[in-house]
Amino acid sequence: MDASVALEGFEQFAFTSGPYTRPVYRRGAGPAVIVIHEIPGLHPLVLRFAERVADAGMTVFCPSLFGEPGKAVGMGYALSEIAKGICIRREFDVWANDRSSRIVDWLRALARHAHETCGGKGVGAVGMCFTGGFALAMMTEPSVVAPVLSQPSLPLPLGLGAARRKSGMGVSGEEVACARRRFETEGLSMIGLRFKGDPSVPDERFDTYQQVFGDKFERWDIEPSEAAPGPMKNPHSVLTVNLKETGVTKAAEQRVIAFFRERTGA
Repeated sequence: MDASVALEGFEQFAFTSGPYTRPVYRRGAGPAVIVIHEIPGLHPLVLRFAERVADAGMTVFCPSLFGEPGKAVGMGYALSEIAKGICIRREFDVWANDRSSRIVDWLRALARHAHETCGGKGVGAVGMCFTGGFALAMMTEPSVVAPVLSQPSLPLPLGLGAARRKSGMGVSGEEVACARRRFETEGLSMIGLRFKGDPSVPDERFDTYQQVFGDKFERWDIEPSEAAPGPMKNPHSVLTVNLKETGVTKAAEQRVIAFFRERTGA
């Protein structure tokens, strides 16, 4: 699919906060949801998910953090984006257990802008892969009321210290404390999605979420047999590449959209 075709129906604008300016693609009407793309970029299957959120009565804001907006996903493209420096860019801290990435401040500002623009009870946010945990870290922004973590892959469970990073959440203690407090006092919760056996999202990480957040963490561990075929040996992308239009992954997609509608007041 041509990139321009994938982006049809989206309005583009540039959003600046702090040292970062990024293009954002907007679509729909109603309360806001921030859809944060996975590797390699804001590809057509991320945009497909965003369209479905918009069709359910919400305004989607899709920031482009890396890659080429609208370009189709592929293994070569993904490897190229990693090689270009996702792992060493200052705004992405892919190794740290105890802090979130710098770009999260920019995402919080975008959520605040989206809420001011669109109204509603608050803003939903979904992160995917490298950005999966960002939705949790964004909870320090009061407007964010519905965090969804789809295959959250940071900190990378590789190299020296891999055992510790497997259980890491890639957020700071202050962000965790804020999320726990808000979950209790505001009656909020979070959703986590992964395929079993995905080496990028170890069991230990979801176990940590469960231990820390208890019944406020809605855990989806999906069997690989439920995945649509994709370019990777192990299924990874629950809401995009490996989404089937029937079965458990479709149910997960529908649950996430219903969660956004409920929390934002759509």
